[in-house]
Amino acid sequence: MSVKASHRISVLGKEITVKSSASSEHVREVEALVNRKLAEAQASVPVVGDPQVPIILALMNLAESCLLLSRELEEKGEAGKEIMGRLVKRIDSILP
Repeated sequence: MSVKASHRISVLGKEITVKSSASSEHVREVEALVNRKLAEAQASVPVVGDPQVPIILALMNLAESCLLLSRELEEKGEAGKEIMGRLVKRIDSILP
């Protein structure tokens, strides 16, 4: 089991402590991505209105990216399995 370390991050100007087994560099990358996506979402909605809307939009955008990447990885995995299957058949047909 990996050891979780505490990391101080700032999201939406709020300082919080999170625990993660990831490196400090990785946690900073995640923090930067979250803040960047929140800033993009805030820029896309009117200044007045529900302050939760940009947060919801950022979450939706991140979730969409995650799902697309997950599907892409799954498709590549299936393609890899097909290629491996063909290679095994070719090898089997050559071996006595």
